[in-house]
Amino acid sequence: MNYKNILLTGMIGLGLTPACIPEKKEIKPNVLFFLVDDMGWMDAGYQGSKFYETPNIDQLAEQGVQFTNAYATHPRCVPSRYSLITGKYPARAQMPGPGEGKLRPGDEGKLKAEELCLADALKAGGYSTFFAGKWHLATSGTFPQHVGFDINIAGGHAGSPISYFYPYNEGKQAGKKNPIEGLDEGTKGEYLTDRITEETVEYIESHVTNHPDQPFLAYVSHYAVHEPLEAKEEYVNNFKQKLKFMCYEMPEFIEEGTGTTKMRQDDPVYAAMIYSMDECLGRITKTLEKLGQLDNTIIIFFSDNGGLSNRGFRPRRVATSNYPLRAGKGHLYEGGVREPMIVKWPGVTKAGTKSDAIVTGTDFFPTILEMVGLPLQQEAHVDGESFAWALTRAKVPKKDRAIFWHSPISRPHATGDENCSAIRKGPYKLIEWYDEGRIELYNLEKDIQENDNIAGENPKLVKELLVELTDWKKEVNAYIKE
Repeated sequence: MNYKNILLTGMIGLGLTPACIPEKKEIKPNVLFFLVDDMGWMDAGYQGSKFYETPNIDQLAEQGVQFTNAYATHPRCVPSRYSLITGKYPARAQMPGPGEGKLRPGDEGKLKAEELCLADALKAGGYSTFFAGKWHLATSGTFPQHVGFDINIAGGHAGSPISYFYPYNEGKQAGKKNPIEGLDEGTKGEYLTDRITEETVEYIESHVTNHPDQPFLAYVSHYAVHEPLEAKEEYVNNFKQKLKFMCYEMPEFIEEGTGTTKMRQDDPVYAAMIYSMDECLGRITKTLEKLGQLDNTIIIFFSDNGGLSNRGFRPRRVATSNYPLRAGKGHLYEGGVREPMIVKWPGVTKAGTKSDAIVTGTDFFPTILEMVGLPLQQEAHVDGESFAWALTRAKVPKKDRAIFWHSPISRPHATGDENCSAIRKGPYKLIEWYDEGRIELYNLEKDIQENDNIAGENPKLVKELLVELTDWKKEVNAYIKE
């Protein structure tokens, strides 16, 4: 079924034809979706970090709604990003799954161009659509321009840069990592995070000047703060000086399960990467303000998975600490999937508020459609549920929604994780280590650190959640490696 044709037919059916458009119409809000790579839940000042400095993110948190129970649908980049633009759990597409890590045209379980995606829906609704940065969903040959984006800057196969400094595709990892496509020209030494921002600013300025009545979607998908850990020397030196005055109660590392977990935020290079990324958010918002668009732009801030805090038996440099959350990238513990999230909707959201609504990556697609007044496409974003009610402070939905995770391609060597699935419903989170036949259950409202496994004390609840998780895996045809 071609969902894109259904979408276009639906738009026409709603009267979006030239003959029906009034002479004066309300201009829909712009949307800035600001996505960070590998940023942990505690990697911002507003979340309590004492080492990292994020003044622009903190200001956005003061102006918008902070979501305290926001989740990625997977603790790694590709599956999580798939959910953000499709509104589907990655397990439906067997992501990760067969052929994982191989660039194989036609590989099953990857994004297909015929899938209806977020940009398709906004474009059909009259939006100009812009993408810049990390895509990482092109294994089956599907790039941003194939799923509704009018403009694609630097979005391709690459999951991380070879170098953060131009020329971006030269360095020790050249030939081992996919090159960033479309940024062949540049100024020697320019910083990738800045370049993505400059491209975004140029687009916004040009579009607002030349098409002032057309709303836009700017999907700014940073490679930062993913490794390699590289930052501007001046900023690194500043954080090296700051580090001299830091005091830590926790040990630098702890051994846990199959790996090692970093317990301190003390890397000056990573701190500098965070600072540059934050600067870029500030530059974009200042551009919107200068152009008179800030009060008509929805801003969404999110990260695709938890911070890189864990390593397995392979020696590697890890970037940050997610403490008090447990573990990090690659794991289904909270440190791997709970994300910093802020939404500012001018004229709607109340400044400086917090929401404990449970939100996951599938939910952005229908929420954005509802926010901008376009019809939902439930046959496409089948797993997404709009959280607009949490922004308008409307009555909380009655049903106790469950959200799910499935992680069938473990990387014990890299991040120390093992194959598992999980469900969160209400305050409870159950993790099934299905290869080992082991269950863990936590009450996250009482135990956000996931220290107290209460599975043995709650056999009835364990059975109920496990049945629901098992049924979900069957429904979505989740991949299980044999």
